[in-house]
Amino acid sequence: MEANNANKRTALISVYHKEGIAEFAAALRELGWNILASGGTAQHLKEAGIEVRDAAELVGEPILGHRVVTLSREVHAGLLAKRTPEHLAELEQHHIPFIDLVCVDMYPLEEEIKKPGSAREAIIEMTDIGGPTMLRAGVKGGRIVVCDPLDRGRVLEWLRGRNDDHDYNYDDNDDFIRGLAAKAEAAVAKYVLTSAGYLGEGKYAGMAGARAAECLYGENGWQTPAALYSTGTGDSLALDAFTLIEGTPLSYNNWVDIDRLLQTLTHIAAGLEANFQSVPKIAVAVKHGNPCGAAFGEMKPASAGRSGEARKVLEQVIAGDPLAIMGGAVMTNFPIGAEEAETLASFKMHGGVRRLLDAVAAPSFTPEAIELLRRKKDKCRFVANEALLRVGKAMLDASPRFRYVRGGFLQQPNYTFVLDLKKAVRYGPEASPELQRDLVFAWAVGSTSNSNTIALAKGGMLLGDGVGQQDRVGAAELVLHRAKRSGHDTAGAAAYSDSFFPFPDAPQVLIDGGIRAILSTSGSVRDEDTIKLCEAKGTSLYLVPDKEGRGFFGH
Repeated sequence: MEANNANKRTALISVYHKEGIAEFAAALRELGWNILASGGTAQHLKEAGIEVRDAAELVGEPILGHRVVTLSREVHAGLLAKRTPEHLAELEQHHIPFIDLVCVDMYPLEEEIKKPGSAREAIIEMTDIGGPTMLRAGVKGGRIVVCDPLDRGRVLEWLRGRNDDHDYNYDDNDDFIRGLAAKAEAAVAKYVLTSAGYLGEGKYAGMAGARAAECLYGENGWQTPAALYSTGTGDSLALDAFTLIEGTPLSYNNWVDIDRLLQTLTHIAAGLEANFQSVPKIAVAVKHGNPCGAAFGEMKPASAGRSGEARKVLEQVIAGDPLAIMGGAVMTNFPIGAEEAETLASFKMHGGVRRLLDAVAAPSFTPEAIELLRRKKDKCRFVANEALLRVGKAMLDASPRFRYVRGGFLQQPNYTFVLDLKKAVRYGPEASPELQRDLVFAWAVGSTSNSNTIALAKGGMLLGDGVGQQDRVGAAELVLHRAKRSGHDTAGAAAYSDSFFPFPDAPQVLIDGGIRAILSTSGSVRDEDTIKLCEAKGTSLYLVPDKEGRGFFGH
């Protein structure tokens, strides 16, 4: 292999995952490139019939079982040398090729850490040193750095566009080169944070993300810049997995609402699946980050619902609080066609006025649906994600949650508790099957609403959500007020309180409002007073230990 022929370029390839790498190397060879590769990668490429030089030939006899082949002065001289006559002459003197491109992935450390029972020795062995070092050397040297298999095709296209009589000269300040370099640095940063978190047993934490969408501004117009960042989890319900079908780019507040909608929708699905073995058609509406309407259909798989059931579910969502839903966001686990769109736009509207929504998220939309819901200046955003069809217990968000606080951040596990009503301790009469479904449904809504809250449900629909209150009596009074303001009869409804009642006053307010079943937590020194009240009034009371099932959310 020629060391520094002016018309030859050298690519260093060292990958753990071999899928597609032979094709990439073959394409580089067709462009006239030399290929330098580490042991396992070199062998893989040779078996594919690609001319390649093993890095061991460059650095000398391997030691320590090939552990330090690419951690050599020869490899890093090739990556760090400047394009000056002096550096090129020195490389020539030592028979070291100037390396123009480095294609590296890193050992799957995070996957090894997540393996049940993975030993510390296995995790340390899976901690990559050469990969991050080569990537960072390539970045510093201004080389073409490829750390993501999805970028290989883009790199080849970029190279072909510059392949004029073998003139591969490029400026390391080129936007394309800088973009690849930034991605590599971010990948290494995330990798190192993973290792630090493991070794420190939680003492160190952090996250690295790639900008997935820019927002015109943040929560308020003066909060700029603002953007959505993806941490690359591969989660099918991650926000960056949603596609904007039509409408203006989503705002910061839209993204926040979609995240909240996902929490509520997946918790409803998980609760119904865990307790009743089915995920029916579900729809949720939020306004300012809290559910203002929610409903579910017949207890059968969403794909098997009867004709018109989706429309009925949407009617119940709107009827929950017709005033609050105006300008809100809606999410469903079923497609939106013309019938569903017409319901969203016109149900409970009068005089030809159409309901205005800021965003609608669904598995898919028909063109007719978009036309019916479209707003002036495209202010209604239509976002699609086919994975919404499969929401259930397995699709709860299990990643840790971070929250910025001044000077740092808070971290906690996600909201993965799923109510099992059979494990709750019951006092008073057993609730009917319908009331039991409403209790689970109210739990899912209330436990994903800003606390303190009490949520009311009846007949598979949300009657009210008394969010963000400092006391239980206030939450009880508020939820009844909101339900009655929307014209609901609360007699026979089910209520969920996201923590225990410190006094029986709030349960008394609910019982006076006609509530027949209450779900809450135990742990108050006056639990017995609440139990006696409900038993005396013939109200079903279900309690789970506060430490296990408290539903605080959104502090």
